[in-house]
Amino acid sequence: MNNIKRPRGTMDILPEKVRIWQHVEKVTAAVSEKYGFSEIRFPTFENLDLFQRGVGDTTDVVQKEMYTLETKGSGESRYALRPEGTACIVRSIIENGLCHDAMPQKLRYNINCFRYEKPQAGRYREFFQYGVEMFGADSPLADASVLSLANEVIGALGIKGVTLHINSIGCPDCRPAYHSALKEYFTAHKDELCDTCRERLEKNPLRILDCKSPICSAIADGAPKTVDHLCEDCASHMDTLKQALNGLGVVYTVDPRIVRGLDYYTKTVFEFICPITGAAQSTICGGGRYDGLVKELGGPALSGIGFAMGINRLIDAMEKSGVVIEDDNKPLLYIASMGAAASMRAFSVAARFRAAGKYAESDLVGRSLKAQMKYADKIGAQYTLILGDNELETGCAQLKNMATGEQTAVEIDTFLI
Repeated sequence: MNNIKRPRGTMDILPEKVRIWQHVEKVTAAVSEKYGFSEIRFPTFENLDLFQRGVGDTTDVVQKEMYTLETKGSGESRYALRPEGTACIVRSIIENGLCHDAMPQKLRYNINCFRYEKPQAGRYREFFQYGVEMFGADSPLADASVLSLANEVIGALGIKGVTLHINSIGCPDCRPAYHSALKEYFTAHKDELCDTCRERLEKNPLRILDCKSPICSAIADGAPKTVDHLCEDCASHMDTLKQALNGLGVVYTVDPRIVRGLDYYTKTVFEFICPITGAAQSTICGGGRYDGLVKELGGPALSGIGFAMGINRLIDAMEKSGVVIEDDNKPLLYIASMGAAASMRAFSVAARFRAAGKYAESDLVGRSLKAQMKYADKIGAQYTLILGDNELETGCAQLKNMATGEQTAVEIDTFLI
């Protein structure tokens, strides 16, 4: 019989790796809270319509990558495992009335997401994201605040060589003219485009700019640029954002190729790129403004801006930047024992230490004394105590400092470190 294995495109996060994940979670939470972002949690699956309307029917996410669920019983809705977080949060703030509270609303999340795509290095079918969303702040200073937060998180994690790329893709007022200019340009190269981009040409030519095909990418280099087709309001928004970033000392590049892959974005879009992770996975953070999404999903006309960071890619970038997170969860005390009575007393001493909030261990698998001491050293115990018949009879034992070798006599039933 073949062994059962984890599904393709998923991962087991083993204990020695979990501490790195926990470190990332602590850093992202601490920085987010400095900027006033509170945590929100929401379902792993949502109504399919949410992503079709929110993410966009023309996106690869909706057309090719979503995991949909067949539910039992008549009258049930069709569901999908969440492929991203923003649409879920928008649904939640509408349904729970948060969009009528004092603005701005600032929310953060750590979630797992699901997309059906070919697994490769740094890309999984189940993946993990940290993200923030801010609602009800139209000012480009809100954009600058979110970008500053992302920049601070990346710096706090010790990731090196990251560059910020920003762009504006306009708004519903100026984007139609830009789409027309794009369509005219790409139509002249239609026969050279890949099959996917020929479909995009009719539905959403903006997505061609994001194609990873070398041929399509080379053609896109000569395409009209969004920043040359902005209305006065969008151009002013972009200019103020750049001034704010300059004032914060956040280094950026205006990159007309940054368009992002989801339909809900307007005005500001951005990516933090880390070349050391490899070309295909170099974007470790992406986001932008989505001022029409809340209204599109049935809420009021409420602006929004946010980003998501792939946790897997963050950790890969940390490791390639030389960041090492030491395991600091090591026992304060290991109590070695010889014989059944000593084993029971060692167990009770360990329990007393834990009740005092201290990490202690005793033998649970019947090792020899020599093997117990080797194990204590392996798990990094700071102190050891050996209990045998003599120690039980006198009530005293020798406490050994494993770093210095110094030994101290202690009362077995009362001592604490």
